[in-house]
Parts: sequence; structure tokens; C-alpha cells
Amino acid sequence: MNPTIKDVAQKANVSIATVSRVLHNLGGYSDKTKQKVDQTIKELKYQPNAIARGLINKRTQTIGVLFPDVSSAFSSDLLHGIDEFVHNHNYSVVVCNTDQDGKRTLKYLQLLREKQVDGILFSSEALKKEYYDLLEDMRIPVVLISSQTDFPNVPYVKINDFQAAYDAVDYLIIKGHRRIAMISGTRGDPIAGTPRIEGYRKALEAHGIAFNSSYLTYGDFMYESGSRAMKTILQKAPEVTAVFAASDEMAIGALSTAIQHGLNVPEDISIMGYDDLRLARMVNPPLTTVRQPLHDIGMIASEKLIHMIESGEIAQSQICAHSIVERQTVRTIT
Repeated sequence: MNPTIKDVAQKANVSIATVSRVLHNLGGYSDKTKQKVDQTIKELKYQPNAIARGLINKRTQTIGVLFPDVSSAFSSDLLHGIDEFVHNHNYSVVVCNTDQDGKRTLKYLQLLREKQVDGILFSSEALKKEYYDLLEDMRIPVVLISSQTDFPNVPYVKINDFQAAYDAVDYLIIKGHRRIAMISGTRGDPIAGTPRIEGYRKALEAHGIAFNSSYLTYGDFMYESGSRAMKTILQKAPEVTAVFAASDEMAIGALSTAIQHGLNVPEDISIMGYDDLRLARMVNPPLTTVRQPLHDIGMIASEKLIHMIESGEIAQSQICAHSIVERQTVRTIT
């Protein structure tokens, strides 16, 4: 017979409720008690029965996570934070790849409904009304990551994209650059596209620099689109001294293209990214960028979601701090 939670409680000489609290990291016990329960669980080789637990508390201890592109470095960095927090609180994660244009989003929301997940983390995509209506029908909490909405009872965790882009371009201008191109994300993207363009334009305006439409190109946040956009900039606006890319992957694509065209970075052209992915430290030269604390954002969003699941209360939205990370791809023009 497999040992039960009752067996653990009896051997450790504590109540079943105390064993349950230790298993769920809920607190209300001493370190000595936790050590005794953990040791007893180990000795008895006790395995909590997720199905039985779910029947008692009407939960599956699973969380659905939706990403537009699970293979991207951006999603990977977020997922590390999500998984760390969720695992430490005895939940598991079901990851869904909704594709860049969200064509699989409804399908995956239906799938998560069938799997009876306890909550959903919805990342980097606009929450359309059809998604919101389905989530309302599912009656489970949702937290947005790197997105936001005006729908009620849907908290979000993100940075201020307008201000982060403004600060990036302001940094380049202070470094002496005035002919600054931008590689934006997807045209018309209301979440990470338009606000970053507005930040770029506002920073130029604040320094009395006229906006030049030929300096603005579009990608899709991925490496290949950054490479293509950089080719366009070099062909149409060779006088540009700095390029601000709305993602690190696009910045690295631009960096690769610049080098292929015989340019030295930053001596001939400066390049600045956005995200501070682990990749930004690995490229040569290392990328100057705007840091989004992606790991922390993943953890904070997970904490809010689990709080909503377990308390029934609506969490507050949170804007996380961004910062400029100076490395070696931006030079000062004197």
C-alpha cells in the first residue's frame, strides 16, 4: 500500500493539516516541524496524490501559459521566472504556443478549459474581446504579462513601454547621436509596437530633432526581421549613426547585418536593443540595451495568479522598473 498523508502525520506526530500546510508552503509552523515532516515524507517515500487533492479542493494545481512564440529567447527568460515560482508552490505549467498572429489562441483556451487549469498567464498579446468572453465563461483568474487591457478584473505585469523607449532614445541623444533610426516591432501592435514608436518620436521631439519617416522600419521582434530592417536602413539612410531596435533579437540581427556590410560596431554605427535577454551578453560586442526584468516579471505574475486562485481576490496590476544596461555597442559622438 502507498503511504497516505495520514501515515505521514502519525509518524511525524503532527496533524494532517500541518502536513498539508508544509506540502503547500503555506507557513504557520516552525522550521523544526517542517524538517520533521520533510524527513518523514522522505522516509515513507510519500507521493502526494494530485488527483485526490484536486477532488478535495476542486483544483488541478496546473496553470496555463500562453506565448506567441515559445521558441523565442524572450519567452524563455519569462518562463524561467514563471516555472521557478510555480514549482516552488506545487503547481505545474502547461505551455501553449499561440503563434505570432494569435490564430491558435482560442483553440488553446478551449484546450486549457478541458484540462481544467486553475488559472492562466497570458503573455505578449492583446486580450481580444472573444478571448475575454471565453475566460469569463471559464470562471478562472487570468494575469497578463507584457500586455495590458481595460477589461475589468484582469491585472497585468509589465514595464512602461513608452517610457522605456523614450529613455533609450534619450540615452542615444545624450551620447551625441541625432540621426537615429528605429526598428519597430509589428506594425500596429498596440502592446509593444505603437507605445515604443511613440516613445522614440517623443524623445526626438524633446531634443528638437525632426522625425524622419525613412528612419523608421518595421520587423516582428525576431532576429531575421532585424537583419532585413538593417539592410533597408543601410540602403535608404546610410547617414544614420545609431539604431534603436524594439527587441534584443532584432538588435542582434541588425548587428550581424552591419558587420556583414563591413561596418564596425560601435565605431561606424551604434546599435541599442530592448529586453536585456541573456543573448545580449553573449554577442560580440555585447549589446547595450533597455532591461526588462523578465525573470522577475514572470515570478511576480505567477505570484499574483496563485494568490487569485487561492484567495478569490483580484490582484493589483504592476508596472516594473526598466533600466539602461550599458555594454559595448553604443559610442559617444563628440
